[in-house]
Amino acid sequence: MTTVRIPAGWPATEEQARAVQDELRPRVVLDEPGPAPGTGHVTGVDVAYDDERDLVAAAAVVLDAATLDVVAEATAVGRVSFPYVPGLLAFREIPTVLAALDALPCPPGLVVCDGYGLAHPRRFGLASHLGVLTGLPVIGVAKNPFTFTHDDPAAPRGSTSPLLAGTEEVGRALRTRDAVKPVFVSVGHRVSLANACAHTLALTPEYRLPETTRRADALCRRALREAAGTQSPLDPAEDPARP
Repeated sequence: MTTVRIPAGWPATEEQARAVQDELRPRVVLDEPGPAPGTGHVTGVDVAYDDERDLVAAAAVVLDAATLDVVAEATAVGRVSFPYVPGLLAFREIPTVLAALDALPCPPGLVVCDGYGLAHPRRFGLASHLGVLTGLPVIGVAKNPFTFTHDDPAAPRGSTSPLLAGTEEVGRALRTRDAVKPVFVSVGHRVSLANACAHTLALTPEYRLPETTRRADALCRRALREAAGTQSPLDPAEDPARP
């Protein structure tokens, strides 16, 4: 497990964080289709928090896209790097997620976030932020529609409906199981929306949520329990990057 310090110069205020979003958002690539579903690697990333101990744990789990077998996994733990502010959640998670990805022994391929990309009030959610920083193709698959509207997709698996901000399509509601609540797919970086939905269907052969998310969720929760159960080396007084 990798131990992460809050990066020097990391945004400390809402104004600073929004300025970073404004700087990075123009770098999002929207005109690439992305890798074909069922090919190469696909990696799930997720985080878990222990607010009492001010800890966040991130996990990255690489799957073979064809078989969905686990190829590699890595975890990282650190201090929560930003307060909870809707629309700025990426700033709480990015340092540990990047550390987990960096610790992988193989290329991650497509990255799947448990969250949002363009389906974000500032059109720059975690999936877009992570994609711009890494250059990787990234998509967001969320459990709820956030602040956006949608019609209920038809009951069969594979049915979709636009996820809308007014009249702008920022993602799609996608039915991954017959007559089960949809998930909400949005583009992060270097993947088309149609391909993001195709990947999500390929990753949900049995359950509503992608196997990438399910595996990463279980792993980051385990990493958090292990970190919280030991005497942490992350004493704030010893962290030179923490105010």
